[in-house]
Amino acid sequence: MFLDQAKNVIEKEVEGLSTLIESLDSDFNKAVEVIINCTHHVVISGMGKAGLIGNKISATLASTGTPSFFMHPGDAIHGDLGMLCKEDVVILMSFGGETEEITRLIPMLKVMGNTIIAITKSKTSTLGKNADIVLQIGDVKEACPMGLAPTTSTTAMLALGDALAVVLLTSRNFDEKKYAFFHPGGSLGKRLLTVREVMRKNERCPVFNENANLKDVILQISKARAGAAIVTDNSGYMAGIFTDGDLRRHLNISSSLDCPIKDVMTKNPKFINENVPALEAVGILKKYMIGDLPVMDSNNKPVGLVDLKDLVNIGLLDL
Repeated sequence: MFLDQAKNVIEKEVEGLSTLIESLDSDFNKAVEVIINCTHHVVISGMGKAGLIGNKISATLASTGTPSFFMHPGDAIHGDLGMLCKEDVVILMSFGGETEEITRLIPMLKVMGNTIIAITKSKTSTLGKNADIVLQIGDVKEACPMGLAPTTSTTAMLALGDALAVVLLTSRNFDEKKYAFFHPGGSLGKRLLTVREVMRKNERCPVFNENANLKDVILQISKARAGAAIVTDNSGYMAGIFTDGDLRRHLNISSSLDCPIKDVMTKNPKFINENVPALEAVGILKKYMIGDLPVMDSNNKPVGLVDLKDLVNIGLLDL
């Protein structure tokens, strides 16, 4: 019984989405053009459940290249209108188009000169009549048996917001690298990190000529708190890598630290290009059970070092 009711609710919401598709017209194109040309923010406002959906739409826009924030209509009429400038595009959300807190904003927004985009069921509502652009949801039927609780209408609003965000990000050529920039803490962003973004460089990446003294190399590695040092030839190309494993092997043979690093380094080590995904570095480190990986630039010269401990700290090994 419960399952049948649940399926019936979903079927009604699917019907609502079909109504939404049929209701959209050329105003959608106008909305996209206005937002693309907006030099400031897309400000979204809605009351109640519509406001919750507006919050989500605003967050999606902001994370996909369209600067946006949500403004509660109640707070707006008590001072938060000062957050706006006339260059902002304002999206007002109300299914019926008669929500008092929303309609009270319209005269003030017109005085300020903001472009108003309405998300509502009809162009004939108060909101629809007064907006510059109307994104019609259509007269969708709520899945609630009383026809009162916002269900189908909020689903349609959410889908419309997603459609708007996706069209905008496509129009802006918003790619994976830009997405990763806005999501540095999430797993999606981490998957898009490049070796260049996670490698050690400069003073954190010890680099020595192959004729450098072993003792000096050890001191510098300790100072940099690194697990290895890159060794180069006289032309600046990588000749090898020196790790704690190399030091242990040397001390098993001799206690002297007065020798050139080339005598104890590992020759022909594994390495990686700076422009490839960081997850490729993870794969190499795991496959060969090593803790450090030299990084090369496009000229095949060393520019950094990937340290396994750093990858653990940022959570790349868990992906």
